[in-house]
Amino acid sequence: MKKAAKISIVVTTTFYMLCGCMGYAAFGDQAPGNLLTGFGFYNPYWLIDIANVAIVIHLIGAYQVFCQPLFAFIEKWANQKWPENYFITKEFKIPVPGFRPYKLNLFRMVWRTIFVLLTTVISMLLPFFNDVVGILGALGFWPLTVYFPVEMYIVQKKIPKWSTRWICLQMLSMACLVISLVAVAGSIAGVVLDLKVYKPFKTSY
Repeated sequence: MKKAAKISIVVTTTFYMLCGCMGYAAFGDQAPGNLLTGFGFYNPYWLIDIANVAIVIHLIGAYQVFCQPLFAFIEKWANQKWPENYFITKEFKIPVPGFRPYKLNLFRMVWRTIFVLLTTVISMLLPFFNDVVGILGALGFWPLTVYFPVEMYIVQKKIPKWSTRWICLQMLSMACLVISLVAVAGSIAGVVLDLKVYKPFKTSY
């Protein structure tokens, strides 16, 4: 797991830094959010299609990772709140040839479908995808990627307070916090600018 985490961090950091740094070096503040189609041309079509497929796969996986805990929490809460409710607790076994029977729960199907529909409509109403993702990413970056891992490492390794290593780790954490705050401010500024020319169900391109 440690080796896999290191490889994934190196690969994703390399790609993100290349996109961010090369885009800014080439276009400065005018760099489009979508480097593939932000310049008004869509050739070669096959390259754009491959990129869009990769984005869809990435977002589907990310959507599942973020939503599954929410789904599990709501469904567990509903089962505990109404344990005798037929709609919430009953599971139907649907035979699938060659596989185990599929367990269908009506509450799970209805609630998850409504949730996906609502999030889809909300995302269609927010065409400034890059700025919204920037806010969410910046808010989640410092606590989840830096602060908690650093604090867990300090506790696990029993690093003495005010030692050289402890001070270096805290400086790293604070530097990342500042970066996150700046990123949040920049993304909020981008959303404010987008709202000035906002039209529902229209992309910003």
